[in-house]
Amino acid sequence: MTLARFAAESDPPAAARAIAARAVLDTVGVTLAGAVEPAARIVQRVAEAEGSGPHVVFGTALCSSAANAALANGTAAHALDYDDMCFVSLAHPSAPLVAAALAVGEAVSASGAALLDAYIAGFEIEARLGRAMNPRHYQRGWHCTSTLGTIGAAAAAARLLGLNAAAVGHALAIAASEASGLKENFGTMVKPLHAGLAARNGVLAALLARGGMTASAVALDGAQGFLAAMDSGVLSLDEVAADLGTRWEILETGITVKLYPSCAGTHPTLDALLDLRQRERFTADQVDTIEVGVDPIVPTILIYDRPTSGLEGKFSMPFCAAAAVVRGRIGIDTFDAATLVDPAIAALRQRVTMRVDPTLDASAPSLTQSNVVVRLRDGRTLTASAHGARGYPEQPASNDELSAKFRSCASRVMGEAQARAALNALGGIERAPDVRQITAAMRA
Repeated sequence: MTLARFAAESDPPAAARAIAARAVLDTVGVTLAGAVEPAARIVQRVAEAEGSGPHVVFGTALCSSAANAALANGTAAHALDYDDMCFVSLAHPSAPLVAAALAVGEAVSASGAALLDAYIAGFEIEARLGRAMNPRHYQRGWHCTSTLGTIGAAAAAARLLGLNAAAVGHALAIAASEASGLKENFGTMVKPLHAGLAARNGVLAALLARGGMTASAVALDGAQGFLAAMDSGVLSLDEVAADLGTRWEILETGITVKLYPSCAGTHPTLDALLDLRQRERFTADQVDTIEVGVDPIVPTILIYDRPTSGLEGKFSMPFCAAAAVVRGRIGIDTFDAATLVDPAIAALRQRVTMRVDPTLDASAPSLTQSNVVVRLRDGRTLTASAHGARGYPEQPASNDELSAKFRSCASRVMGEAQARAALNALGGIERAPDVRQITAAMRA
């Protein structure tokens, strides 16, 4: 009941709303970019076949039901793996949260401020679940974007629907029975689908609770509940939920904005390599070998040594490292078919090795550290270390970087003038009287 009451009644501080507003802006941008990806197109066709509705499917001319719009937009948001991260929940929090909240926000004509408060409620609950369950839950093979994301999306949707604490509790319990998502599907179209399913299922759970559906009061932490069934690190939420409303994860832990469209496990290494390349001015043909030291979680995510698709390339340290050295940058086009078979990248990829480095700080959050050793053919050895990466809470993306990323993403589906208008609309989200003014600007 503590989580439900918090979702229904919490009053986030202004600083939390400011962070949430940046997260919504960034997420809508990557949703626009992802709307043209194959996984997103498949979901859009399925949604279109099921009938139209009033809810905008971003980056398209389609409108659908709230649940199907959340499914389509959540999938698109995660399609490029360019959406944000949280190192407590070990999830991409905003893809499901934003897709669900905007779909329900359209339905109830919510204000931008109400949407931000709903986002924060969902984010905080996800982070508390992450503190209880991870890293054990994640290491077991569960994809937290989908498992924890479904609960968070239900909390956000239920708050926007104006449900009381008892009904929110039922929504969270319904969501607990919907939640799933397997890491074995990383590098395939199903990984972005996880985010879409989490958004859709969160919306559905809230709508069912509003309609009167009831569920177990201990679906989350009962003897056969969510925590127990999904191999949580602890089996009670009492400790992690005790400071809800007085300590805010969104302020303390923060949100990691991605400046590379690849798995977050690659980002510290990419920063280290790109900085080293710029400083030492070496070229790919001078490199003999590259050794990358990472924490024990990273190899469970970066599972492709020889990727055969762009999606697999996002989860391949050898490919990402080689592309960074050969091209000097990582962008959306890094993972297209032509780059994947670039002879220079393919040759260097074979000389990149990744291993667990026992010298890394075991107390640091997962996916935040890297030690890089570049051995050159002339006998020189170059080293670099990274603790976090650009875009992480300790090195936040600037407003200019966020704006540039948004415009680049939006350019895949709309012209420059419309992209500027969309960016301006999102920039004023906290003052928007009706989120439909914002979602209307996201139609292609």
